Amino acid sequence: MNDNVYNELLNLVTEGRNPESEGLDDKSTEDILHIINRQDHLIPEVVKTQIPYIAQAVDMLIKAFRSGGRLFYVGAGTSGRLGVLDASECPPTFGTDPQMVQGVIAGGEKALTRSQEGSEDKVQAGRDDLVARGLTDKDIVCGIAASYRTPYVLGAIAKAREVGAKTIYVTCNPREKVNIEVDVAICAVVGPEILMGSTRMKAGTATKLILNMLTTTAMVGLGKVYGNMMVDLMMTSRKLEERSKRVVMMTTGVDYEKAARLLHVADGHVKTAIVMELAGVDKAQAQKRLEKNDGFIRRAIR
Repeated sequence: MNDNVYNELLNLVTEGRNPESEGLDDKSTEDILHIINRQDHLIPEVVKTQIPYIAQAVDMLIKAFRSGGRLFYVGAGTSGRLGVLDASECPPTFGTDPQMVQGVIAGGEKALTRSQEGSEDKVQAGRDDLVARGLTDKDIVCGIAASYRTPYVLGAIAKAREVGAKTIYVTCNPREKVNIEVDVAICAVVGPEILMGSTRMKAGTATKLILNMLTTTAMVGLGKVYGNMMVDLMMTSRKLEERSKRVVMMTTGVDYEKAARLLHVADGHVKTAIVMELAGVDKAQAQKRLEKNDGFIRRAIR
């Protein structure tokens, strides 16, 4: 078994040695930083090559969300933490139910702050963790594994396919090496890391960019954005309260005091406040218009 793992790692791009950073321990501080920076500049262009696949995944997500499905990010280590991070940002940013996008990490919550390396090797745990969350065929499971071969993630993907859930895979190894049956594979090949095998670096950055694109674009498709502004955010902090007022002011042209009044009448719901003002209707009518138009403000005010 150990020989198999060794041979697998031997052929992975993410485990290769980067010629651009050889002799790193003999460089000055600024030289090291320039090397890291030059390598980081490669990442957005690599992600750009995957946009057709990211688009397929987004369309799949929008369809699932509209049908009451959920998105489960599944990963270990850095990949798992990035999934949990993206999931945790959705409720305050887009007003989503916390169950709608969930991050599942090998080793559980304690792995968020302290490495649980052995947990990534447990195939059954990946399956069990999704079963515990009531996985159904309405849901989507997005496996995140820079190396593509993480057993915990592969177990989760296998379980997803068993129940008929759609699957996405985010990895940083070439498509031809990803011999896993999934609906959409997103393969951002950013090359060997500056520190050999340290996929928290370029692979982690690429993964963060991709997850940002997946959920943000899906939420636009669900009507949670008006223009380029967040309009389904939750007023759970003073900052978000003030941001809500600013959004109402910018979209309707009202002053600060009226924005505050509109939000008060709308029970803090930014969308409702905007439609009330722009369509000249009361709260009940604004809510009906939004419901009839799937939450899209632009349609609701026409």
